[in-house]
Amino acid sequence: MGSLRRVCVVLLMVLVLVSAANAGDWPQFRGSSRDGISSETGLLKQWPKEGPKELWSVDGLGTGYASVSVAKGLVFTTGLIGDDGCLFAFDLEGKPRYQINYGPEWTDSRNYPSARTTPTIDGDRLYLMSGQGRIACHDVKTGKPIWHVDTLEKFKGRNIRWGVAESALIDGEKVICTPGGPDATIVALNKMTGETIWTSKGLSEASAYCSPILVERGPNRLIVTLVEKSLVGVDANTGQVLWTTPHEVSYDIQAVSPAYGDGVIYITNGYNHGSFGFELSPDGTSVEQKWAEKSLDVHHGGVVLVDGNIHGSGTDGTWTCIDLATGKVEFTDKLVGKGSVIYVDGMLYGYSEKGQVGLIRIKPAGYELVSSFKVTKGSKEHWAHPAISDGRLYIRHGEVLMCYNIKAQ
Repeated sequence: MGSLRRVCVVLLMVLVLVSAANAGDWPQFRGSSRDGISSETGLLKQWPKEGPKELWSVDGLGTGYASVSVAKGLVFTTGLIGDDGCLFAFDLEGKPRYQINYGPEWTDSRNYPSARTTPTIDGDRLYLMSGQGRIACHDVKTGKPIWHVDTLEKFKGRNIRWGVAESALIDGEKVICTPGGPDATIVALNKMTGETIWTSKGLSEASAYCSPILVERGPNRLIVTLVEKSLVGVDANTGQVLWTTPHEVSYDIQAVSPAYGDGVIYITNGYNHGSFGFELSPDGTSVEQKWAEKSLDVHHGGVVLVDGNIHGSGTDGTWTCIDLATGKVEFTDKLVGKGSVIYVDGMLYGYSEKGQVGLIRIKPAGYELVSSFKVTKGSKEHWAHPAISDGRLYIRHGEVLMCYNIKAQ
């Protein structure tokens, strides 16, 4: 029995270590649950005046607004070099592991040529969606291509003004993407082979710069996303279109993934379109608008849902806290200005389009900008969302990726 007990203790320790190692992963766009939130703890609650210590940086990523994924002890991102997209992998010390060409990228010189797709890591495979609608699967360790599908060609989709800007979603055996074809606005492919599992028959709208999310409601599992002129809910298992609700905005830019909590779907758009709450039926098969509010109009920086409240920054740079259940504005502040947001270990992390990174505390009656620093490396727009993994903050600015130590001593 003593020997058996020792074996059990060892196995338990291994499981705890594996769990701890995985707890810090940021394996896809906006984290493990695609909501900009991580359960990681043990991070600094205040930074030095000059900002957290930079551990390393890498240059030469090409043009890109992609964020990073961190998993399997590697850091992944994409960039546009020449006319092609490149997949980059670095170890946790910033040393290159590989650089793989994944095919034609978005190169329209009038409309922000760049790579936008953040790699999605699933086991020993990696998935990405180019600005030309080409979804590809690669080996995580080597970057070797495994399969690809030109979805615009296969599903007769049309590209959109600023090119497809989507990060693929994994659901069980399926990889979900939005080529925007006839009866195929959303499709599910076999993640191992690329073969078609289902298409969204009856839904034929174009894509709209949005990455889909997975919602569980009652007995059903839904793919929820914004497409060209609608908010839609599709059965994740079959592709059946459960509901659509019209939602037309300026330039058809639906660039913020919906947020979800307690039966309410939240969406927001820039250009003064504001915010909306939609209540899902108990089984998820229908939806009804619950409230509308004009204060928070997020362009493409994302939002986070914390303790029943939505947080994000609007087009004019105002940060706003909205009660998800009612749409009531709780408080506002300027903080670091317009940009992207994530939430980790009790703090908001804002990255503004002017290059300011802020550590923000949520108080009962308002925000507190605890610390901030300026990103000085890289060029062009500050549009990539930040990521955090294992006590490290990753900031992408154009051709440069920076890694900062934010772990508490």
